[in-house]
Amino acid sequence: MNRTEFIIATAIVLFVAFVVGFLTSWLITRFSRVSTADVAELDEMAKALHDAEETRDQAITYLQQREAELTNQLSQTEAELRAAMDGLRDARTEAEELRGYIERSNQG
Repeated sequence: MNRTEFIIATAIVLFVAFVVGFLTSWLITRFSRVSTADVAELDEMAKALHDAEETRDQAITYLQQREAELTNQLSQTEAELRAAMDGLRDARTEAEELRGYIERSNQG
């Protein structure tokens, strides 16, 4: 095999490898192509996901606002309870003092 035959044989092998690679690439592209229906379905799914995320964000915001309102209401109720308990304690003390005064007045 002389130099010219070797170059021709190498060129033929490289050309065959190129053709096989090109055909393989074309077949893979042909079979893995995404159809228009699939793209439309993906768009619908993306829109549904976006809507679901917006709804979730709105729900989280509502829950945070509601939690803040309830926490504030609880704090106010606890403050009112403490004030009522203090008033009751003062009233009991005053009632005991009046009973003692009445008992001392009746004995004396």
